[in-house]
Amino acid sequence: MATNSYLFCGVDIGSTMTKVVIIDIDGEICSRVVGPTGAEHRRLANKVMEEALEQANLSFDAISYVISTGYGRINVPFADRQITELTCHAKGVASLFPSVRTAIDIGGQDAKGLKISNGRLVDFVMNDKCAAGTGRFLEVLADTLELRVEDLGSISLKSTNKVRISSICTIFAQQEVISRLSDGIAIEDVVAGLHDAIASRVVRMTRRLNIEPDVVLTGGVAKNVGVVSAVKEHAGCELLVPHDPLLSGALGAALLGKELTAEALAKGEPIQRKERRLKEATFFT
Repeated sequence: MATNSYLFCGVDIGSTMTKVVIIDIDGEICSRVVGPTGAEHRRLANKVMEEALEQANLSFDAISYVISTGYGRINVPFADRQITELTCHAKGVASLFPSVRTAIDIGGQDAKGLKISNGRLVDFVMNDKCAAGTGRFLEVLADTLELRVEDLGSISLKSTNKVRISSICTIFAQQEVISRLSDGIAIEDVVAGLHDAIASRVVRMTRRLNIEPDVVLTGGVAKNVGVVSAVKEHAGCELLVPHDPLLSGALGAALLGKELTAEALAKGEPIQRKERRLKEATFFT
């Protein structure tokens, strides 16, 4: 195989969303797939990989190295190696924004702050198991407000007097939201208050690392313009947000696969792949 034909794949199975990225030898993205994480991770991994290959018109044999990451990384049967989401995320963010020093990731069920130096992870903090400060917190409260979660951002930007949501527990926050609405508080002010509560919690956690610019915000919640605005206010600095903030971990995994391959080739060593193949299509029926 010619060096310039090498392709690398990252599979990131998160708690709520699964992402696949295929890159070429230059680090350019050839294919990307994002979808919800289901209960059967192994079946899901095969399915999203097939979708990514079909999108790029590739066979599985064309992929030189596969790295899995995320919550369900051990359940990717065709991965050559598993690497933690923290390491992969830092790599992906640094590839998009080489000047990054601090990254804040707000996902479906967790939030984390990363300290990055010269493209490498040097320290991190993560939230506890509580849903507060995560996408799940917003999903539950969007249901309470009878709103679509994707509309929360634009609604919050209409706020002229955001209210303070004091409860960090999702259940108590629901009760507080209902109480605020009963008091006649405008819904946009309540939504802005929810975004502020998330931002305050996540930024306070990340300050343990000493937040330094450039600061990058990623994760599914980074698609919410209201949360982005609130995090910016609490962090006291500008934020950089990737075009697709969900892909950082999968991209980082693919890039690390590229690095490992390059190191092996430079040493004249064989690329350490495991025996792997996609399941037959009947696996999904």
